[in-house]
Amino acid sequence: MKHLAVLRHAKSSWDDPSLDDFNRPLNERGWKAARRMGREMQRRKMRFDIVLASTAARVRETIDGVQEKYDFAAPIQFEQRIYLATAETLLSLLRDLPDTVEAPLLIGHNPGLERLLVELTHDDADGLRQRVVEGYPTGALAVVQLRMTKWSKVAPGSGEIVELILPKELG
Repeated sequence: MKHLAVLRHAKSSWDDPSLDDFNRPLNERGWKAARRMGREMQRRKMRFDIVLASTAARVRETIDGVQEKYDFAAPIQFEQRIYLATAETLLSLLRDLPDTVEAPLLIGHNPGLERLLVELTHDDADGLRQRVVEGYPTGALAVVQLRMTKWSKVAPGSGEIVELILPKELG
């Protein structure tokens, strides 16, 4: 069984209109949310084999904020393809993972992450997938349980969201 964690970058700033989208940093609310998520990941003792992350500034800063409170203890691999990726591109990245990887963390952007979560999962008794359908906010973290042993076999509807953590719901 595999577990995929999907983290959307924290809230970014629009204060400098001269910056292109790729270079937008986090705003203060985003930094607070990233630290809050780091504390929660530490509290839950989450562990990852690898971190796959977009190269965008707001993702890099989200990682910095999370790591102020929680050490991934996993290699971070920055992937240009994750920036503004479609669900299909993200699914392809997952299918290319070595089967020795049991629990990757994917950090990127909407709408790709939201679409990936919706397409990859089926409805669950707790309504977590439905909450993602209604919107996957900045800083959100979802954990998907996949009943398979080979990443090449990951397919739409093959997973179930077993955890959904939103920064605004944390103290």
